Amino acid sequence: MRRWLLPEHIEDVLPDEARAMERLRRAILDLFESHGYELVAPPLLEYLESLLSGTGRDLDLATFKLVDQLSGRMMGVRADHTPQVARIDAHLLDRQGVARLCYCGSVLHTVPAGMTKMREPIQIGAELYGHPGIEADVEIMRLMIASLAATGIARVHIDLGHPAIFRAMARAADADRLEELFHAVQQKDASAAGEMALLTTMNGGIEVIERARRELPKLPEIALALDQLDRLAARSSAPGVEVSVDLAELGGFHYESGLTFAAFTPGSPDAIARGGRYDEVGASFGRARAATGFTMDLRQLARLAPPPQRRRPILAPCADDAALHQAIDRLRADGEIVVVDLPGHEGARDELGCDRRLEKKDGKWRVT
Repeated sequence: MRRWLLPEHIEDVLPDEARAMERLRRAILDLFESHGYELVAPPLLEYLESLLSGTGRDLDLATFKLVDQLSGRMMGVRADHTPQVARIDAHLLDRQGVARLCYCGSVLHTVPAGMTKMREPIQIGAELYGHPGIEADVEIMRLMIASLAATGIARVHIDLGHPAIFRAMARAADADRLEELFHAVQQKDASAAGEMALLTTMNGGIEVIERARRELPKLPEIALALDQLDRLAARSSAPGVEVSVDLAELGGFHYESGLTFAAFTPGSPDAIARGGRYDEVGASFGRARAATGFTMDLRQLARLAPPPQRRRPILAPCADDAALHQAIDRLRADGEIVVVDLPGHEGARDELGCDRRLEKKDGKWRVT
């Protein structure tokens, strides 16, 4: 077996991709900060009961598990940041008002989450705690749209959904069949969805909302959910953004509790951003806080975004010359990349990618 081989769906990040990812990370986190979102960095490992609190089997199956050699307790490698950020909001910050938090870091999945996904995505996202109203959902949605615009992805299609509609209709269903019906609706399998089959047909433009008002049961929860979808759709318009409604888009079985949304772009079969409301997640930490947020995979964004313009380096000689060192320092302070030409590597200079040289002319160091 070749020792340099990596597991399936695990990849190294090479310089060009790493540079693109870092550029996007800085741009997006700066955008979050400009909106008042504070950066947190949860640990990669936690005790399993904390890591999976409030999420049900959705994250359990995606989580790698191991035994802590110090305590003997079961631990997990995080597959998602949201339960950790909910724990931080509930126990470490303990704020009474609105908390705006953001994060960026690797997660690990037992299997890929989509056709184009790796098992080690780099999640970047934002979450808003403490406000139950539609205003929080609108803020998060607009921030997601602005984040995608900051990557340079020109065309975005957003699907809106609301699992409360399914749950209101499912009250009369057999409790043992709820999860089966949930997944049948998600997969738009009308024959398996039974009494929920109507939901599998309700997807398209925002006119779907009016059709749902006419054809779905006249229940208060459904009316409220449709009103929220209507308001969010009306306030999600932006250049290059199309909005549709899909009442079969339900998020996770034990996760999302209200409005959900997913963003797509041509060239990717998988969503490039996902979010929604998940008010129940914090309840398991003893503090049920209203919560909404979204997450993106930085690796996926870097591959879809236009390649960044790269400034080519300047090649500088390796010499013990104070004036040379000062010239190099000035160039680097001005934002230039300066690579020192170490002796003995003349035949490999092309690998450095330099398009200029720092040379001494008329007693001064100049870029040529």
